Amino acid sequence: MAKYFDVHPDNPQPRTILQVAESIRQDALVAYPTDSCYALGCRLGSRDGMERIRSIRQLDDRHHFTLVCQDFAQLGQFVRVDKDVFRAVKASTPGSYTFILPATKEVPRMLQHPKKKTVGVRIPDHVVTQALLAELGEPLLSSTLLLPGEDEPMTQGWEIKDRLDHVLDAVVDSGDCGTEPTTVIDFSGGEAEIVRRGAGDTTRFE
Repeated sequence: MAKYFDVHPDNPQPRTILQVAESIRQDALVAYPTDSCYALGCRLGSRDGMERIRSIRQLDDRHHFTLVCQDFAQLGQFVRVDKDVFRAVKASTPGSYTFILPATKEVPRMLQHPKKKTVGVRIPDHVVTQALLAELGEPLLSSTLLLPGEDEPMTQGWEIKDRLDHVLDAVVDSGDCGTEPTTVIDFSGGEAEIVRRGAGDTTRFE
């Protein structure tokens, strides 16, 4: 049964954020809000969490997981970014974008695309997510909370708890955060390739 954390959207309660972070450190799988939609998240090195996300979403091993980072400095520890890509990514963060880039050795092999050795990264523009990342001190291993056969992610914390109570350890609710997932841009080949059009404006990548 998932714990339910009611978090203020503009002024997240430090004690509650600490409780969520502690549960993640202990290998909890949580549903949490972002600036695009709800996501599933777990500790960076959690094989169990990663497999549980795969199971919930019915994903294969070619799926790009995302490292949700607090800031650009943290993002730079986990992916290689050349000068041209740096400018494009920097100009779009924080925001509703996920970038696929070559992984550094800091990224566990199990999280990398099996052939491309890439990983997704993003910096969310969301007060609650940022507070949680600051408390954790490392990225969250994440994937959009989009269930198999459904076109849109769930947007309400209470609904997520009701439907996924048996497969999650915690739900963080700070109100509605929208239905559009991030825009995904693949820079692994050097040029911007739009993989998914979502909440982020694609104009600068076309």
